[in-house]
Amino acid sequence: MDLITSTESLASLCQVLAGDGFVTVDTEFMRETTYWPDLCLIQVAGSSEHGLIDPTAAGLDLAPFFALMNNPAVLKVFHAARQDIEIMVHRSGVVPHPVFDTQIAAMVCGFGDQVGYEALVRKLAKAQIDKSSRFTDWSRRPLSDKQLAYALSDVTHLRLVYEKLKAELDKTGREPWLAEEMEILTNPATYRTEPQDAWKRIKVRLKSKKQLAVLVAVAAWREREARDKNVPRARIVKDDAVAEIAMQMPQTREALAELRALPRGFAASRVGDAILKAVKEGLALDPKSLPATEGGRDENSDQAQAAAEILKLALKVVCETQGLAPKLVANTSDIEAVAEDDNADVPLLHGWRREVFGNLALALKRGEAMIGFQNGKVRIVEQAAPPLKTAAE
Repeated sequence: MDLITSTESLASLCQVLAGDGFVTVDTEFMRETTYWPDLCLIQVAGSSEHGLIDPTAAGLDLAPFFALMNNPAVLKVFHAARQDIEIMVHRSGVVPHPVFDTQIAAMVCGFGDQVGYEALVRKLAKAQIDKSSRFTDWSRRPLSDKQLAYALSDVTHLRLVYEKLKAELDKTGREPWLAEEMEILTNPATYRTEPQDAWKRIKVRLKSKKQLAVLVAVAAWREREARDKNVPRARIVKDDAVAEIAMQMPQTREALAELRALPRGFAASRVGDAILKAVKEGLALDPKSLPATEGGRDENSDQAQAAAEILKLALKVVCETQGLAPKLVANTSDIEAVAEDDNADVPLLHGWRREVFGNLALALKRGEAMIGFQNGKVRIVEQAAPPLKTAAE
């Protein structure tokens, strides 16, 4: 099984594939030691032709492939597309379009949360995939025949998976729902890594605006360092250390040295000085420019948490009835936001999600619907509005 290693061969393949209505695409990459994923292999297949492209080959220009990815007349079919597209955006600067993600389509069609490719192939293509090569080193050359066969199966079986899912979407009328998701997937903003948003990756409970300000500044510094050096974020400072810095807000080398999450001697290094500078910058931020913290919740937060638990149960009931994956409709953050605020700006209260569950969630909060049992099964019942009282009453 030969790899495509020349621009001429790649251009020839892409010219043939450009005549197809859709092509299936996958990539193999490594990112354990880098910030940006290291593209190692590209797999692509059309109705009659397919190819394995070696992006590491000397002199190979990927321009014909990226032109195919940006051809509006050809639908690009991926499974779990986000990381594949992220790599292409980084290499070419342009988001492939139009796109069909079979993992998201499967969730829309009721195959469960984040269903794996192998499971879909078994159910829809009636085939088995040898997964033993999945976590091999794709950067090493030469690649074995077993690796290449596995890589190719990721796009050849995907053709039938796509056709089956497309037919199901057409039958259920849910294709517009998927289209909304694909708009997000093909939006360039989805792939921008803004340092000022890096703090959202850190799991930590903060009690003050000052702590949040430090978290924002330190996480942004780490993001820039990792990106500029092309190393994983944890190679700069680990997440738990960033969280501890935010909670303790050290302003001297001595205070920094006392943090348990940092290695010994770290405080006296150049990186230690950079962290202290970031802490100082965070403390100088205007508190009004920062989002609310956990400690800033109002006295109704307990009621909101109780409401969130009810909404989670209701979501499960609705999704079982509709044949949908709950995580596709709403995540925990969305549910909690709606529990606290009827006008929360979250996906659950927009588009098809609002039609499927958002309006019902609001009705439950207002007491216009209730969860109960009917014929031994949990059901959600909408209640009629109580009659208006007259003056005599």
